[in-house]
Amino acid sequence: MSKKLAHSFHIPVMGLGFTIDTPVKVAHLGISSVISIMDDHLVEEMREVHAKANAKEFIPILKTEADYRAKRIQAYLNLVNELVNEKIEAMRQQSWEEGSDLSRYFDLLPESSPLKQAYLSWLLTKEESLENYLRESIIPGSIDVNIMSKVNKTNYNQEGEALEKEYADALSALRGYAMSNLKSSVIFSAGYNPLLYSYIEQFDDFFPNQQGELKKQIILKVSDFRSALTQGKLLAKKGLWISEFRIESGLNCGGHAFATDGLLLGPILEEFKRSREEMKQELFEMCQKVMTEKGGINYAELPEMRITVQGGIGTSEENEFLLDHYQTQGTGWGSPFLLVPEATNVDEATLTALAMAEESDYYMSHASPLGVPFNNFRKSSSEKQRLERIEKGRPGSPCNLEYLSTNTEFTEKPICTASRQYQHAKIKELEAQNLPKNEFQKLFDKITEKACLCTGLGTSVLKNHGIKPKHHLHSIAICPGPNLAYFSGVYSLKQMVDHIYGRINILNTQNRPNLFVKELGLYVDYLKNEVAESMENMNVKQERYLKTFKQNLLAGVEYYKALPFPNWNDMLPDLKQMESRIEALIIPSLERNMA
Repeated sequence: MSKKLAHSFHIPVMGLGFTIDTPVKVAHLGISSVISIMDDHLVEEMREVHAKANAKEFIPILKTEADYRAKRIQAYLNLVNELVNEKIEAMRQQSWEEGSDLSRYFDLLPESSPLKQAYLSWLLTKEESLENYLRESIIPGSIDVNIMSKVNKTNYNQEGEALEKEYADALSALRGYAMSNLKSSVIFSAGYNPLLYSYIEQFDDFFPNQQGELKKQIILKVSDFRSALTQGKLLAKKGLWISEFRIESGLNCGGHAFATDGLLLGPILEEFKRSREEMKQELFEMCQKVMTEKGGINYAELPEMRITVQGGIGTSEENEFLLDHYQTQGTGWGSPFLLVPEATNVDEATLTALAMAEESDYYMSHASPLGVPFNNFRKSSSEKQRLERIEKGRPGSPCNLEYLSTNTEFTEKPICTASRQYQHAKIKELEAQNLPKNEFQKLFDKITEKACLCTGLGTSVLKNHGIKPKHHLHSIAICPGPNLAYFSGVYSLKQMVDHIYGRINILNTQNRPNLFVKELGLYVDYLKNEVAESMENMNVKQERYLKTFKQNLLAGVEYYKALPFPNWNDMLPDLKQMESRIEALIIPSLERNMA
């Protein structure tokens, strides 16, 4: 049941639209990537684009149809799968001329790949049997999908009546994927949703078939080992196997940032390396027991459980170290691929801004209506529009898609905290308090910092395909990780892949810290802000949290001091500086004061 992959890296999900058709662009070249399937409106628009571009029949799935959201997702994924398979078959018939997709497929492979070595051998011998072997060995990258587990808004019928729970956003997205003909993985991110996890049991493709194999696999995006084991057990008790734990840096990543309690990436990976086999055996035994009790088909053999890592990787040396030292099966390269038009969808204006950006243009914000820290870009048109609306006295955004509508402070039906409706009501409430000017401004800024992500994260792909965004909402939000500050330019797919494998170096001249040091610095800044925010309303629980956070950071520094990382001597001064910053942070001891 080992998952055959041509490359050791994948392109993670980015926004709603930046990777929505990335498989159509790169899967035939063996590169795996992830589609967001949360926005069924965008999914339907992209289905029309690619159907018409490839002379396929397109019959719209209207909102008036029963279960339209799941049907749209199913139809789009089936189309993407069809297009990728057609490209693969066409490639197998191509000549080996330079620039053909057939040649590109093998040129892009890492030197460590046995298939790459066979290709290099064939270039010398031109042996016919070897050529046939190469053509038959071509496999596409995996067409995976992402569902943010807790983005599960209730939906309503034409009469305004709430639909049953299986028509909520996350569940209907899962159903659309489950009904598709893809043989790939669904990635659950952004935490645990018991309703969603229970719903998986409805679909046979997530359980072993007659051969004891899985047609559809489950990947959990996690930030630490404890979370992985807990969620793994919850699913194993239903007979569901986790085929991959995708570990993401808590802060050194793009999009939403889910900070750990000061646990750093290196120590987290070390725990996975130390305990993965024990966890794998425990979860396997739980799955087999449940399947036996259910009278289902047991797994034919111990299934593969991949451990992959993503967030802030920027050099081939870092990539190799994560694969070799921690024995991971893959790495995720996200934000750098925003600068690769052959792989992702970034409109020309935003692409230019990213290519010319400075380190200070990337920052951690509170722009997300989910209330989770969000990696943001100061030069985005979305951020510019947000500030202009405040200046005009009309903060907030029209809310048309409502995917992040969770607030019921002022309404019975949930609304979004980035919406004009919510911010208007919240500001009126704030004005009634007659607060001092400085305090008012601080709270006002907190309210108006929330930005519309549903529309902003999907508009770029529409612009690139010449589609006029609905409701005249043209601004674009983009959420790169801070690692993108060290890439300046627009790159070809070959350039980026060659950089990943160490064949070339495309980093700019800025002084780039090691990925572990960079993440540590982000966590130190995060702790400093948390301490400052807590000073006025410190309680015993908060004090314990901050002290645990600080202790975990110091333990992480000690771990890194002993890490056999390449260029370790370059890391040491940075680690000592970070250690001094952590030790200098004073956390008041309420327990001592109370005693």
